[in-house]
Amino acid sequence: MDRRRLSRLLGRTSIEVPAIGMGTWRTFDTDEDRRPLVELAIESGIDLFDSSPMYGRAETTLSRALEGVRERVVVATKIWTAGAEEGERQADHALRLFGHVDIYQVHNLLNVPVQLALLERLKREGKVRAVGATHYQESAFRDLAALMKTKRLDMVQIPYNPLRRTAERELLPLAESMGLGVLVMSPLQHGILDRRPSPAQLEELGVSTWAQAVLKWVASDPRVSAVLTATQQEDHVRENASAGDVPFFTPEQRDLVVRIAEHSRAAG
Repeated sequence: MDRRRLSRLLGRTSIEVPAIGMGTWRTFDTDEDRRPLVELAIESGIDLFDSSPMYGRAETTLSRALEGVRERVVVATKIWTAGAEEGERQADHALRLFGHVDIYQVHNLLNVPVQLALLERLKREGKVRAVGATHYQESAFRDLAALMKTKRLDMVQIPYNPLRRTAERELLPLAESMGLGVLVMSPLQHGILDRRPSPAQLEELGVSTWAQAVLKWVASDPRVSAVLTATQQEDHVRENASAGDVPFFTPEQRDLVVRIAEHSRAAG
């Protein structure tokens, strides 16, 4: 891994993750060979891959792409069902694909009592290293916070970017106080890429593109363990990975990113 890209611990676990990880939604729901993409990601310092049964063929495609390099990466995936039997089936499938799952999450808080108990059992059996929960909607943050307070989770996965900052109110402070890891989903969605910073602003931020600025803005929050973003374009893999280069943004640079985002939104 590039020495400028420092790994971080996922909360209080022993799992090291890069500042920038790779999601597999849509981009891995294919029968095409994603090995070249995965190899480039690893070479670029992206060695965390996040998937889910929700993403169609993504888990299977990812597992094929990881043949021979599985032990070099961190695999995160999810249980995505309300049914107990289907949850067991999904877990059996993932364990056959990956051998073990580093970070196993209850996707969108579906049937937490049953699915979290399943993941906790797999963790006790040594098949899972960390358990967590996810949700993509801010309306579910209250339920997610309540689950975090039970102390049964090692991490959470949530949306967060300069235009989606609800997580700053309770979830990120709570995660920090409890020593929980935080993966951030969908950092480049919900209109953020419509913003148009000036070349001088990008220079002040020390980045080449607005996408890099957004990713680095999220990664610069010390409460965030890793930022997940999906792509199937090789140039975007390199561009995204460079957002994990140190130094990270100062508070003043993060404020500038927010001003760019807010001003552009108001102007639009």
